[in-house]
This record gives sequence, C-alpha cells and structure tokens, in this order.
Amino acid sequence: MTNEKDKQLQAHTVDVTQPAPLTTNQGLKMAEDEFTLKAGERGPSLLEDFHFREKMTHFDHERIPERIVHARGFGAHGEFELYEDLSKYTKAKFLNDTSKKTPVFVRFSTVAGSKGSPETVRDARGFATKFYTEEGNYDLVGNNIPVFFIQDAIKFPDLVHSFKPEPHNEIPQAGTAHDTFWDFFAQNPESTHMTMWTMSDRGIPKSFRTMEGFGVHTFRLINKEGQSHFVKFHWKPLLGTHSLVWDEAQIIAGKNIDFNREDLYEAIDKGDYPEWELGLQILPEEDEFKFDFDILDPTKVWPEEDVPVQRIGKMTLNRNVDNVFAETEQVMFSPAHVVPGIDFSNDPLLQGRLFSYTDTQLLRLGGPNFHQIPINAPICPFANNQRDGLHQHQIHKGMTSYHNNAINNNEPHTTPVEEGGFEPYYERIEAHKVRARSESFLDHWSQAKMFLNSLSAPERQHLTDAFSFEIGKCKLDFVKQNAVNNLNKVDRKLAEEVALRVGAEVPTADEESKETQASKALSTLDTVKKLDTLSVAVFVTADSDPKQIESYVKELAANKVNYKLVSDRAMKLGDLKVTETFDTVHSTLFDGILVADAVEPLMPPVKDSIEAANRHYKTIGYTQKVGSLITQTAVKEGQPGIVLVGADLKDYLNNLVEQRHWARKL
Repeated sequence: MTNEKDKQLQAHTVDVTQPAPLTTNQGLKMAEDEFTLKAGERGPSLLEDFHFREKMTHFDHERIPERIVHARGFGAHGEFELYEDLSKYTKAKFLNDTSKKTPVFVRFSTVAGSKGSPETVRDARGFATKFYTEEGNYDLVGNNIPVFFIQDAIKFPDLVHSFKPEPHNEIPQAGTAHDTFWDFFAQNPESTHMTMWTMSDRGIPKSFRTMEGFGVHTFRLINKEGQSHFVKFHWKPLLGTHSLVWDEAQIIAGKNIDFNREDLYEAIDKGDYPEWELGLQILPEEDEFKFDFDILDPTKVWPEEDVPVQRIGKMTLNRNVDNVFAETEQVMFSPAHVVPGIDFSNDPLLQGRLFSYTDTQLLRLGGPNFHQIPINAPICPFANNQRDGLHQHQIHKGMTSYHNNAINNNEPHTTPVEEGGFEPYYERIEAHKVRARSESFLDHWSQAKMFLNSLSAPERQHLTDAFSFEIGKCKLDFVKQNAVNNLNKVDRKLAEEVALRVGAEVPTADEESKETQASKALSTLDTVKKLDTLSVAVFVTADSDPKQIESYVKELAANKVNYKLVSDRAMKLGDLKVTETFDTVHSTLFDGILVADAVEPLMPPVKDSIEAANRHYKTIGYTQKVGSLITQTAVKEGQPGIVLVGADLKDYLNNLVEQRHWARKL
C-alpha cells in the first residue's frame, strides 16, 4: 500500500535491478571497473586515477558511527489508523481525524550491545515510532519496559558507562552480567525497579512482534481550548506479549544472532503484518498529586487499575525497508519532535533527552542537515532560515536568511496558534535554581515490590534465576553483597535466594519494602494467545509417508501456523521439499516441534532438539510410529504439552496455542 511517505522515499530510490550504465558520481560512464590505472601492466598505480579514488574514498567512509546505545536495530514501514476522535484531549490532527491513515516508521533495537551483537541477549528493547503527520514528524521514542533506570538525565552517561563492556578488557559484550553494572545498581537504588523488569521475562522478548512498547515518560495532551491532560503512551501487541526462557535465548544467540530481525522481516514479507494498538493513560491536571508516587518520576508506572489504558488506534507494519543503511541506520528519532497538541512534562529525564537526541545526530549523520535524509524528512513542507552546513541538499533562493526581514516580506513567516502554530503549554513556574531531587522521587523500592508481587510463580522463578546468574558473574565479592543488600529492600525471600546462589551473606536486617498491591497488567501469564504465525518444526525421514506429512502441513497452514520440514538431509518427500536439516535448525527457533518420524536410535541433534523443547516447556507432538523413541529422551509421556498425534493435529494445535506449558514437571 503506497502512502505519502512511500511516494517521497520512492523519489529518492535507485532501482539497481534495472539495466543502467556504470558511472562515476558525476555521471561519467566508465569503460572499465576491474583495474586501477597503472604505468604499464605491472607498473605503479597513477594518482590521476580519479575513478579509483572516488570509489575507494566512498568505501572508506561508507560506515557511520554506530549509536552509542540502541546500535543493534531493525526497522519497518507501516501506518497508523485512529479509532476515535481525541479532540477533547488534543488538537494533534493525526489524533483527531479517523478517516486518515498516518504513515509510520518503527525501529526496534537492543540497548547495550554493538551493531554486531546477538539479538536475544537480556536487555531492554527500544521501540521508536516516527509518525509522518501533516503537521510535521512526531516521534514516540520508547522502550519495551515502561520505566527507566534513572530519574535525571545527568546520570545517563554514568548508567551507560556502567553497563557497557568494562574498559580495561572490553568484556562483556551486550550484557549487564558484570561488576560495573551491579555496582551502579547498588549505589543508585533508583535503578531497582527497572532492573526488576529487565531481569524478568520482559528482558528476553520472543520477538519484536510480541513485545509491548511504552513512551516511558509523562507527556501532556493539549486541546484547542488550551486544556492540559497528562498522558502515558502504550503499544499493545495484538499477538500478545511473549518471551523466551533464558536457556533458550542463549542457544538462539549461537544458532541465529539475527533471530528477531529475521522473524520481523519474514512475517512482513509473507503478509503476516504485525499489529499493535496504541493505548493512552490519561490523567486530568487536577489529579497530578493524588498518588503515593510522583507522576513525573520515570522510574514509576501508573498502575492500570488506577489509570486504565484506553486503546485509541492501531499500527500495522506492512512494508520492509529497501535498504537497511539508508533507512534503518540513518533514521533519527527525538522526543523533541512533537506536533501541536502534544507537549512535555517536567520529568527531569525527559528534559535531558530533548537535548541529547538531536546533539547525537550531529556526529552520527555528519552535521545539522540530517533532517533532509529521505527517511527523516517530513511529508509536509518545511522552511526556515537555517542555512548551509555539511550535507546541505537544498538550494535556497533569495537574499534573506533571517527573521524579521522586510526584503522578503518576512518570509518564511510564523503561524498563529489558532492556525496550527506550535506554542508551549502555558505553565506557571516559580522556583529557586537548584541541583536537587524532589522528595517525592525518593521511594525506590515500593513499585519494585509491586512488580514482584504481580508475577506468576514461573515468572518469579525466572526473575530469581536471572538475578542469580547476573550477580553471580560478578568477580568482586563486595559488589555481589551490595547488590543483594539492595534486593533485601525489595523482598526478603528474593534476597535470601540470590545470596545463597551467588555466595553472598544473607543481610542481617530485614529491610523489606512495605507490602504493596499487585497489578495484573504487569504479568504476561494471561496475555493474548493465538495460533497466528506460530512456527513448528516437522521432523521427517526419507521413509515418512508423504501423504500423511502433506496432510499435516496443510492443517498447519490452514491455521496460519508456519512450518519447516526438517530431516538429516535436504531432499524431496513426495511433492514436498525438505529444505532444513538438523545441522541448520534447532527447536529453540520454533514455538513447537512435531516429530512425525525419526530414525532408530535417535540422532544426537534430534534428541537434543526434543529435550530442549521439553525443558523450554514447548509443545511436542509425536506419532505412534515414534512413540518408543520418546523413551530415549527426558520427555515424560502424558505431561502437559506432550501430545500423541493421530491422523489430524487438532489436539496438537490446542496445545500449541498455549506456547508454554509451565505445569510440566521436568
């Protein structure tokens, strides 16, 4: 589907699949592109070889500095469709007109790792959305976790330095399981709540398509009357919120470091377009101080039981990028990119981000004209008195480049607020200049306790395991001890369990946070569960019945379940083509496995995949023909999600939709 942004990008697209003469960047057709210009066939190369110099100079500079954080990212195009007119809250036109579809570009990312790092590491995920609206670009720049590690932007460099590889040996890559991060955690307890989230299943999402997104900060919505409401933004995936388990995530990192981007790319390529609903938590201005936490504190959530999420529209990602560098790598986001009707709060982390995001692009994208790169350019006209600079693509006509001017009738002109001009919210502020933190920001443990109380038993066990792994990787005993002491302020039992496993002392004093309510929205146990686009590995052999296998794959396809036939070698099975082997895939890359046939005795890769699927609580189907071979594995027949398959897959699919069978006894 072509929208305004697609048309704009197509104007800048070069289709290299079409015949065309090879030229220099100035358009000169070249007769030769294999050899440098030399003084004789065996002689030295000549300085006058302008074609070589142009080609090599461009190659030498074709990599730009990677992002300091969020370097490992992948993006896609789509559109946003509004369900209901929100003019009573905001004058933003794209949130007022239900007849229009707004083009969007979304970039998903990990935070800590470099561009080449695996995608299934334990980490927060970036979820940045650019809306190309008729009033300019609006960027909703968030994460898959609704809170952040710090409360004030001045601490951001310290946070990032703590979780990046330690500078003396550049170890470890893309992970927080080391001393400097856990030292930061203990010395900066405001990070406790966010760390609970990253150590939970949310830190290892199954896919970009099945993770939530959050704007993190408190923003404002402003209507035409100038009335303000506080707001938090949520993206809710229509496939539900699903995660990996830790052992599975580690295996995938070795089997396919591009697991998440490949999943997104293939889903869009097949037409299985991922969808999210945009939800708003809206709070009247007069309710700003009604809670026992500060609504401007970015380390706090607004419990959905107190401030419900209103789902007001849907985003669909329906087109892959044509070129990852030109689009995904060169796209830039900033929370400072707003449109009339959306404004900022005094959240001190947000206030710092309004500066830092734009400042970063001056280095990454080569100067102040990054907004002219096609993926960043708005679809509406833009004009101002900014001029020149590196990579200026526009040719400005006329004498004037200042405001006010009489020579050019004061063009470009400002726009009155009544006609759509942006004006900051009229907020009265009377205060002393201080470097301080509000006392309302000082409770760092109550919401961490609420998050823990909201988890199901499996989720809580995963959290305990994650803390034990990460803190256990620290080499300094006092760092381990301080981290455990901080956990003791959240939950005594959690601190005791982690202390025992990492070799720290159980804190002598019980400093556990006050008991807090649970919030059902924080657990993923009861999330949406669908068969749509789940994936199954079907194990076959050369002796498998082609008709039976064809019946199985037709039933999978009819239920929108993706599948791959896997055997010990690539081959034809009737009219079916077996393209994957036990050397190239593993059960960790699928939502379930169906062992339709297997050679006696079980090949080690087959046994390993079956046992991995079992300990990852996935659905395992097997036929009567395979039944006796299951006893060669750790799988216990009759356990939840272990299904004897007959002529059809009805029982298997009923189990597969659950995705994980936590009641299974291993």
